[in-house]
Amino acid sequence: MKPVIFLILLCIVASCSEKSEKLPYLGNPTVINNVETQHSIKDFSFLNQDSLVVTNDTFKNKIYIADFIFLRCPTICPVMNMELKRVYDAFKDNDNILFVSHTVDPENDTIPVLKAYSENLEVNPKKWHFLWGEQKDIFDIAKNSYFTQAYEDLDAPGGYAHSGGFILVDKNRHIRGVYDGTNSVDVDRLIKEIVILLNEESN
Repeated sequence: MKPVIFLILLCIVASCSEKSEKLPYLGNPTVINNVETQHSIKDFSFLNQDSLVVTNDTFKNKIYIADFIFLRCPTICPVMNMELKRVYDAFKDNDNILFVSHTVDPENDTIPVLKAYSENLEVNPKKWHFLWGEQKDIFDIAKNSYFTQAYEDLDAPGGYAHSGGFILVDKNRHIRGVYDGTNSVDVDRLIKEIVILLNEESN
């Protein structure tokens, strides 16, 4: 076989393999009448940095990446925000990808504060939402929808304990991956798996 033909066939096989690759579903599914249903992010309603109501409908038919932060965080949050900005930059022109950061400290992270932070990052507020809401609601959705940690802890730096995870959610509100937002290698994996999910959901 000629080398050029072999390379073409190799590229075709690799392309097909990439298109057929699928990410796992995370979270325990429920079974009702022998029908298995994957875990879904529950309904929510918060305000973003522009004081606009953000709900599940905001992310309808979109893939999105979620995390939990607070702006006075002296440890992992600055690293997380810069790593997520790197992901944002990779997909800023893709209308199928959105981002959402929930503040666990709404008393200090007021909407004007979130707005100023968003502007400092130079991100599109329609693409990356910084969400504000009742603290109990933020804690609840973190624990029961995203299966992550977010709670008040006076012994923790800044007074809050929260996960450093980035959570990849598909257009049907299913969790498809969790990544260490403080680890550049794992964030690189997130970028690659967003592409996989885009290919999966375009078929």
